[in-house]
Amino acid sequence: MAAAAPAGRCIEIGTSAGYSTLWLALACRAVGRKITTCEILDEKAELARQTFGAAGVCDVVEFVHGDALDHLAGCKDIAFCFLDAEKEIYERCYEALVPGIVQGGILVADNAINLQATLRPMLERALQDARVDALIVPIGKGELVCRKR
Repeated sequence: MAAAAPAGRCIEIGTSAGYSTLWLALACRAVGRKITTCEILDEKAELARQTFGAAGVCDVVEFVHGDALDHLAGCKDIAFCFLDAEKEIYERCYEALVPGIVQGGILVADNAINLQATLRPMLERALQDARVDALIVPIGKGELVCRKR
């Protein structure tokens, strides 16, 4: 099976209890990759650990219990990123992530429609950013999808 994304890292910012991570882990397993996921809140981190253990995905999930912003500064070779963290940090995450995304790599940010007012600065930045092709997909709560040029 060919990879759906270019070679590189798969990351998630905002693990919560691990639901999204499970789907991403299955995709990573299918193409021989791992996913690194970050969660700052202690109670959610514990739930995520339990979720990953119960689902049997610990072999493809690299879990980081801590502030994602502390880990993004030098993050390179990103092929795919799913951003679903505290909305107040989206813009800082976006600016830290985009330079490290490989050409053709994808960044998906959740809640682009239902929390549009809160996310407006980041959404406007992404939609006007010459480094990416970006659009908001009106499914669910809305997904900002950016592809690195």
